[in-house]
Amino acid sequence: MDNGDAPIDYSSLARLELPPLNTETIWAIINESISDLQVNQILWHYLGYRYHLVDRTWDLSLVDPAWQEVYPTPPDFIASRPATVKLTRSIPAEHKQLLKEQLGFKGYKIGEFGPRQTRRATAASWLLAYMASWV
Repeated sequence: MDNGDAPIDYSSLARLELPPLNTETIWAIINESISDLQVNQILWHYLGYRYHLVDRTWDLSLVDPAWQEVYPTPPDFIASRPATVKLTRSIPAEHKQLLKEQLGFKGYKIGEFGPRQTRRATAASWLLAYMASWV
């Protein structure tokens, strides 16, 4: 089921602390040690979305126009297949294998994963590619 258009309760964002973007956080995403909302929040932040709690609006000034057009409010990447597909397609080809090459992630075992885990792995992969672009 794709409920990427379902409303997200953004009021909880004020209570969530954004973890540092490092390999420990990437593993926490893969190992499901942090919540889906935190995974989304990390992605939103690095995609450029900024939420203003006072006026309850999104500042898109840092968001790539291609994302702004399709997602004027950030999507729930864990629930939305289309958003995750867009995220996958935005990973540069030279960074597509970073989970395996840098972290040694061998993937999930058959029968032990579903769409949620796959989408978390996509989030982790995109964030590793983002980190690689810093260098």
